[in-house]
Amino acid sequence: MGLRNPLYWLYERRLERSLGSFEIPRHVGVILDGNRRWARISGLSSVEAGHQAGAEKIFDLLGWCDEVGVQVVTLWLLSTDNLTRKREELEPLLKIIEDTVTRLRREGWNVNPMGALDLLPDSTARVVKEAQAATSGNSGPIVNVAVGYGGRREIADAVRSLLVAEAAKGTGIEELAERLDLDHIAEHLYTRGQPDPDLLIRTSGEQRLSGFMLWQSAQAEFYFCEVFWPAFRKVDFLRALRAYGARNRRFGS
Repeated sequence: MGLRNPLYWLYERRLERSLGSFEIPRHVGVILDGNRRWARISGLSSVEAGHQAGAEKIFDLLGWCDEVGVQVVTLWLLSTDNLTRKREELEPLLKIIEDTVTRLRREGWNVNPMGALDLLPDSTARVVKEAQAATSGNSGPIVNVAVGYGGRREIADAVRSLLVAEAAKGTGIEELAERLDLDHIAEHLYTRGQPDPDLLIRTSGEQRLSGFMLWQSAQAEFYFCEVFWPAFRKVDFLRALRAYGARNRRFGS
């Protein structure tokens, strides 16, 4: 690693000091966007290099989140739409995801899978499930790994899970319809038991959620930045926290 620009270092320290008067989000979700475009503008020979660089950046982000006290981090690694990509790109990407989850497990992060694991290749689904089983008792931040994830699919899965659970208890559909409320559905989401995200970050300049955490993001603050994910820096993260802290969250009051 080369020597850091002293002006960058001073600016980073200034941002860190400014956070002292702001609330830190408990749960941060990140849409890790721009790996392929970063690879192209960097003159790399394949998009695989972009995905690999993006995977390495994840561990920088988790370190930054741990430093400031974020309790839950959700990483959108692969959408259900991404599963339709050409095999020559998808297979290396899935291998990078498997390696990333394995490293999360090895480093002791508390890994929680999010997504339709039944849509994934057996090897990928197995790595994610084994990481969850091996790390579920770990202390420290929860890392939600969204693989094969779609927001509409999550809500459909939650409703399906709710219906199955209630049917097992002998609840009739009319009885369920009478007492169904938001908490019943929330209890069957991939993030059940966790606080909803306070802050959602998307890199690469795109300003949409693309279905990310549709249910949970109802009260979240959004932060969109131009930088591609592999080039995301600590100052970009601190700027997102500063923007979040400066907002007046009234929750409809």
